[in-house]
Amino acid sequence: MKLCRKINYLRGIYYVDRRSLRNLDLLFLLFTFLLLAASLIILSTASINVMKSDPFHYVETQAVWILTGIVIAVVLAVIDYTKWQHFRWWIYGFNLLLLLAVILFGDSAKGATRWIYFTPSIGIQPSEFAKIFMILTFADFLVKRKGKLNNVKDFIVPFLFVLVPMLLIFKQPDLGTTLVFVAIFIGMMFVAGANPYKFGGLLLGGAVIVGIALWLHFSQDLPVWLQWAQGMPLPLQDYQLNRLVIFMDPAADQTGDGWHILQSLWAIGSGGLWGKGYRAGTQGQLNFLPEHHTDFVFSVVGEEFGFIGTITLLFLFLIFLLRGVYIALRARDMYGMLISTGIVSMFTFHILVNVGMTSGIMPVTGIPLPLISAGGSAMWSNMAAIGLLLSVNLRHRRLMF
Repeated sequence: MKLCRKINYLRGIYYVDRRSLRNLDLLFLLFTFLLLAASLIILSTASINVMKSDPFHYVETQAVWILTGIVIAVVLAVIDYTKWQHFRWWIYGFNLLLLLAVILFGDSAKGATRWIYFTPSIGIQPSEFAKIFMILTFADFLVKRKGKLNNVKDFIVPFLFVLVPMLLIFKQPDLGTTLVFVAIFIGMMFVAGANPYKFGGLLLGGAVIVGIALWLHFSQDLPVWLQWAQGMPLPLQDYQLNRLVIFMDPAADQTGDGWHILQSLWAIGSGGLWGKGYRAGTQGQLNFLPEHHTDFVFSVVGEEFGFIGTITLLFLFLIFLLRGVYIALRARDMYGMLISTGIVSMFTFHILVNVGMTSGIMPVTGIPLPLISAGGSAMWSNMAAIGLLLSVNLRHRRLMF
């Protein structure tokens, strides 16, 4: 009898009713594969001169990450997403252990410790997977607090739940991923029923405090009674502070930190309407544009494919995100809706910040463009998120409109 119960339990985890396959959002799948195909096309030109000894190295490895990522997505789509609720604290604890392992045993590069390497060339970036673990556990955490998010004091415990992994990631330091956690937290809190006026007011107040702190730190023309605050310390690394300064005036440091933004702006601006053509760019092909196969891959699109190319890519992302919202609306329960909301919030923030920093309207934070930028951990994390969305989609309820 115990064996039968175990078999039935496992069958319940992996079983997908044939009729539920008709619920599959084919439009969401189509635009996902279009974005993955676009990634290979863009990287075939963006990375051609990055590694001269093997010009197609990043395209080949990206293809491997995509294929293995598809396997991850399929496995997670087949598993009933509600089963993850039974392992929420195990997942949360594993997430913290993984992030602690980065700080204790991770490899440092460019002033940050973000990777755990198993061999000299193979490693993972745990902060990428931490976002998925956070969404799964925080969704269940909020489900159990449904209707109990009406006052400011009710926001403290959910914030502390997210704050612990956030601080571990900030310690690496990884400001970009820390901000992604903030975006996920805000999106999921609103959908979970947090009082919009009190929660929104709290967020606005926090933003004002941060803005005042930055102004006091950087302002060179303060009243006498405020000069004590000039140069006040901030919990940021020097290079992160420099990025904020350069964001305001990239030309002030054309050969240093401002180089990234200026080269990106020149690349996108020189593309014009139709672009310079496939592999006909200058900033990217001559390696003037740094990190153009990862963080600044959108700049390559603007230079070689022009305004038409960037608008087409943004249109693909728009439909992809709208289908994600549609999946959230169709979720059969609050847990599925919160998982979908967290994933859509994550993707939306990544896209807005990456496009914003390459266009010079946001500071450089080192956030990759999802499903497009080269990177194994990021691709696996993105495909895991897509698998969870599909799991919610396969088990949805019918909309009444």
